[in-house]
This record gives sequence, C-alpha cells and structure tokens, in this order.
Amino acid sequence: MSYYQIDGIRFWLGLLLFVTLLGALGLGWVVQSLLVIFLLLLLAPILFILALQIWLRTRVVTASCPVCGQVSTAIKEQSFVCPACGEPLEVRQGQFVRLTPPGTIDVEVQTVD
Repeated sequence: MSYYQIDGIRFWLGLLLFVTLLGALGLGWVVQSLLVIFLLLLLAPILFILALQIWLRTRVVTASCPVCGQVSTAIKEQSFVCPACGEPLEVRQGQFVRLTPPGTIDVEVQTVD
C-alpha cells in the first residue's frame, strides 16, 4: 500500500468518525448555528448602511460659502477649504463661517474707470 492510499484512507476514516460523532450528538444545533451565522452575515451590511445614513444625517451639513456662495458639504464642527474660492471655512451651528485671524478687515475692491 502506498503513502497516498493510506493518506486517502485516513481522510475518509476521519470524515466518517466526524459524521458519526455529529450523528450521536444531534445535528440540530449545527443547522441552527449555520442559520444564525448566515442571517448575521446577511444583516450586517444592511445594519451598517442604516447606521451610516443616520450618522450622515446628524453630522453632515450642506450650506453655501459666505464668500462666493458655492454650495458645499462638510462635517459639523470641522474646518475645511471651500472648493470654489479656497477660503478656509468652519461649520458652526449648521452654517459655514470664515476662519479669519482677529483684526482682519474685509475690503471689497471696486474698479474706477
């Protein structure tokens, strides 16, 4: 008898022993465990998407830039740069506020012809 034949017989004997033990213990718990695992794997992405949507609704603000008027989206209480004009902004109380150093005076330039 060659090594491969003994190895094949060992596999089938092990499988037979495993099936016999499962038959002696009962297979109901195995089927129920597999069903629970399957349901968890099926529901996990759905629960994750729902949680993400709730988080986005409570943490994301959409408003217009106070400088250029471009509508942007940002996370509450975070600073970011306006994608249209490059102005540093911060989200405060659901609105975008400019991040300017104290003492900065805004000047509008007008051309004279």
